Amino acid sequence: KIDIALDPLEGTTITAKAGPNALAVLAAAAEGCLLNAPDVYMDKLAVGPGYPDGIIDLAKSPTENVQAVAKAKGVAPSDIIVCVLDRPRHAELIAELRGLGCGVVLIGDGDVAGVIAVTDEDTTIDMYMGQGGAPEGVLAAAALRCVGGQFNGRLVFRNDDERGRAAKWGIDDLDRIYTRDDLVTADVIFAATGVTNGSIVRGVHTRPGYIETETILMRSKTGSVRRMLYRNPVR
Repeated sequence: KIDIALDPLEGTTITAKAGPNALAVLAAAAEGCLLNAPDVYMDKLAVGPGYPDGIIDLAKSPTENVQAVAKAKGVAPSDIIVCVLDRPRHAELIAELRGLGCGVVLIGDGDVAGVIAVTDEDTTIDMYMGQGGAPEGVLAAAALRCVGGQFNGRLVFRNDDERGRAAKWGIDDLDRIYTRDDLVTADVIFAATGVTNGSIVRGVHTRPGYIETETILMRSKTGSVRRMLYRNPVR
């Protein structure tokens, strides 16, 4: 038996506006190994591979986390680049980061891709911070478990209805800070197929006689990362 976490279209607004990094995303693991996350917000904090364990901590301020990563990387805080969802709720976070002199990459949607970007040197993004969907947090943690990197998540509840929803899903500690391996506790397979062009994979392309898609497939047990190009005939 397996558990599956998926988002058939991560980035609906991105797709509607033909923006970058819309994905179809899926993670699969043995039964009980993926957090059954309620559909609420999650505070997220992520960094790529190569840092000491525990380098990031949601219990600390954004400034403290940036300073810790900068020290480990051997650079000034102003040399750290942070990806954040462009939302009014992040105004104070963005102001704090800019006060440190950090580079801030604002994205309109698609925080699964935003988190995964910390693992790719070509994106130049060092950290991801901010609130997004909790189920997407589990998917992002699955990708990080496959390719390395650290992740912290904490569920955010805006009202009693959301707290009750969490209780029905078996969440009893509402203030818990989850690490990557709390969210994904064992071997996991992660796949993402591009819907629009992005930093991870290319989007859907229509060619004469066929539709072309690109998928990235990762597995934590082996550390393998495969890219596959599919050409689907159009009849």
